[in-house]
Amino acid sequence: MTTVDQRLSELGLKLPEAPQPVANYVPFLISGDQLFISGQVAKDATGRVLTGKLGAGVSIEDGQEAARQSALSLLAQAKAALGDLERVVQVLRLTGFVASTPEFVDHPKIINGASDLLVAVLGDAGRHTRSAVGVSSLPLGTCVEIDAILKIR
Repeated sequence: MTTVDQRLSELGLKLPEAPQPVANYVPFLISGDQLFISGQVAKDATGRVLTGKLGAGVSIEDGQEAARQSALSLLAQAKAALGDLERVVQVLRLTGFVASTPEFVDHPKIINGASDLLVAVLGDAGRHTRSAVGVSSLPLGTCVEIDAILKIR
């Protein structure tokens, strides 16, 4: 059976360092068999925040890439919390926030970047319920922020 780390490698992906909080909160919290991961903003491989708004200069493709980067940060937080991503039983819930203009209506297409990555890396355990919400702004000017709830062993 292929491990999560092997799948990441096969996909040419590398987890970033688990980001530290930028305010008064914890990056993750375990309660029973659930792992709650705080919102992860979109950052590229160098740690630069991916900024802008969908519908005002940020393309669908760039928004999807931002969502993928946020999902990689979610996985990095999960690994920091659990020590091993093999402990993830199921991604239960994903909430994606997309900074956009009032006219932009393709929020689900953007968050698909994260959803597709989680399924590619975790297989069926990456399938989840979710919301994709448009907002006027996000912390640090990022274009995407995603949080998650995972069932763990």
